Amino acid sequence: MTLVPEGLGTADDTRPDDLSEEELRRFWWNIGIKIISCLTNDAATSGMQTILLGLYLPSSTPETIFTPAFLDGFLDGVVEGCKRVGCVYLSGETPQLKTKMIPGRLDIAGSVFGVMPAGVAPIDSSRLDAGNTIVLVESSGPHENGFTPLRKLAESLPDGYRTKLPSGQEFWEAMNAASYLYTSLVQAVLGEGIRPTAMENITGHGWQKLMRSVKPLRYVIETMLPVPEIFTFVESHLEGGAETMLSVFNYGAGFAFYTESKQDAERIVLLAREHQLSAAIAGRVEASLSREVVIEPLGVTLKGDSFGIARGV
Repeated sequence: MTLVPEGLGTADDTRPDDLSEEELRRFWWNIGIKIISCLTNDAATSGMQTILLGLYLPSSTPETIFTPAFLDGFLDGVVEGCKRVGCVYLSGETPQLKTKMIPGRLDIAGSVFGVMPAGVAPIDSSRLDAGNTIVLVESSGPHENGFTPLRKLAESLPDGYRTKLPSGQEFWEAMNAASYLYTSLVQAVLGEGIRPTAMENITGHGWQKLMRSVKPLRYVIETMLPVPEIFTFVESHLEGGAETMLSVFNYGAGFAFYTESKQDAERIVLLAREHQLSAAIAGRVEASLSREVVIEPLGVTLKGDSFGIARGV
């Protein structure tokens, strides 16, 4: 069993001030999906099926926060996210904290209770080893992470959040795209009898999360998924190039599976397709003296000595 608490961060602050009622409803619907994502995708990395979910929504002035657009959009997004994950929304708490919260702002957090499928041991990276195959599953965009540099960039763009990307989509829309939810795919993988050696939700710290295991291993990426336009647009405006993007954002890969056999990896790619997600056999795990991720198509190596987060002992 697991109990996972998590907060959304600042994703709900990244929008223009002149959104129409319809745009606001769409914005808040996506935010509803995003809070489900950051709560349930983390639980899914160990194989947990989220069962129950509750939210904590403190604000200074609830009467200005809980507008019809918010209530219609956000709650519909939360309910839709729960349907996709297969969990129950138990409501939550909406305290008024006038002396603690910035007026007009909202904090979005919550927790989930999850369980492992019967007869399946939690996936804890203990079996991860050299020779494993890496499968990457697509993201829809930034998901819930990297919004501080995205907000800063918006301040320098000619039309701010409404700056158009080459496709014509506005910057705020691309940033706000609803996150992908991976619980149902993980459960399908386990239901097929496949036992990944590790699974990672690629969130904060970007592709450094691929080397989250404390083991001294090298993760060699030979094949990348298509990079969403939002990332190529941001990369053209920020310093640091691909290495910075990979260290901060998911860069088009939202979830990773590690398998002992290539056959299991191929089956995961097919299962992802059945769940309307693109996935690819992306690379391999090698023995190493230290942790590192090598992204061969971009000529970038991310070193573990600058990445303090580790899973396992």
